[in-house]
Amino acid sequence: MHTDHRPWDVLLIGGASGVGKSRAAARLAAASGAFTVEFDDVVAALQAATTPATHPGLHHFTATPAQDLSTEQVLQLQIATAHALDEALLGVVRNRLSVDVPAIVEGDYLSPRAAARAAAEAVAHGRRLAAVFLHEGDEARIGANYARREPDCGAQSERAAVSARYSHWLAAQARTHRLPVVDCLPYDTLPQRLASAWT
Repeated sequence: MHTDHRPWDVLLIGGASGVGKSRAAARLAAASGAFTVEFDDVVAALQAATTPATHPGLHHFTATPAQDLSTEQVLQLQIATAHALDEALLGVVRNRLSVDVPAIVEGDYLSPRAAARAAAEAVAHGRRLAAVFLHEGDEARIGANYARREPDCGAQSERAAVSARYSHWLAAQARTHRLPVVDCLPYDTLPQRLASAWT
């Protein structure tokens, strides 16, 4: 059911990999008639159009693959990549706010500090932007999500461990910037809890 009573023109949904952002965004888009932007697609396009020499902040994992790094090293490079993409996120938001079609932007690399900047810019231009960060800090549950989503990839325990730690970091940063954080569980009530996060 579509509604024109949403309290936002652009909604940002951030969170670590494997926590259910895409599924939540799809359900909210269907309910609100919003256009969905997967920020991962923007990231892939930027990485394809640049090189480590010209944009090192976008290519942290080119020289050394993630599997050759410790969990802490991967986490720090993931955070650095998110921050390197702040201006790209702001560019996407500015473009979406220039049209009247509501949009949901979701992705792993939405940093809370960029989301806070985007919200301030939207207010300054008389538009409405909401941001929320999904949180799942249990690596076993994230690993189970990967197994359901990517059954041919085998166990991804190290990836899940990084994702859980990144989720904790995102949640802490979101709270610092006074942005709502919503626990992923229970999944069946997630859309309703997301909707109440910005009302």
